[in-house]
Amino acid sequence: MTFSVAELFDLTQTEHAAIFDGCHRAWEALKKIETYLVKVSKQNPPPRFPGASIGERVIIGAGTIIEPGVLIKGPAIIGKNCQIRHNAYIRENVIIGDDCVVGNASELKNALLFNGAQVPHYNYVGDSILGCKAHLGAGVKISNVKLLPGNVTVEVDGVPCDTGLRKFGALLGDGAEAGCNAVLNPGSILGRGAVVYPNVFWRGILPANMIAKNKAEIEVVVRRVRES
Repeated sequence: MTFSVAELFDLTQTEHAAIFDGCHRAWEALKKIETYLVKVSKQNPPPRFPGASIGERVIIGAGTIIEPGVLIKGPAIIGKNCQIRHNAYIRENVIIGDDCVVGNASELKNALLFNGAQVPHYNYVGDSILGCKAHLGAGVKISNVKLLPGNVTVEVDGVPCDTGLRKFGALLGDGAEAGCNAVLNPGSILGRGAVVYPNVFWRGILPANMIAKNKAEIEVVVRRVRES
């Protein structure tokens, strides 16, 4: 993989393609989200959704539903016809495209979601980019910080490449999926249409249209009745 923007993402599926201008590798856009959102000025008056807490520097598109219990700190841009469901927590520097889902108990921080991306159930997405119609199953966590000191690295041509990012979760190309309770470790990159099966502890690069399976065998034995 070259890790270029075009290799992973269809830029016609976001209104914020300008954030990728000048990016040689797609993860470089993560540093630019905060600066890009400087243009989000205080809304007057801010949008009102009963039972939701929404910061002043938040733009919400037409047709988007914000359910009670949602907290959006901002700055953030949320596109049209999205569902932001009960108890979602949207922290600083988040861009969400059109027709996206952010679900119950899901948390986003310094993230960009292309149109149609879904983060629907008990997910954490930090310092990450999800392509058009990328999908996380219930309980998927994207880890964005190494346990040991230093920047996150990505292997390029067999050699670790310093991304320059202390915090870097994952890039999910268009249509990529991670199954329930999978964990994507810092610097994980899933190509377009790639799939990580449920419960997989994934680290590294998964090329386009490939599947990462957990091959651990399940043992089936006869149930023994215990004497009372």
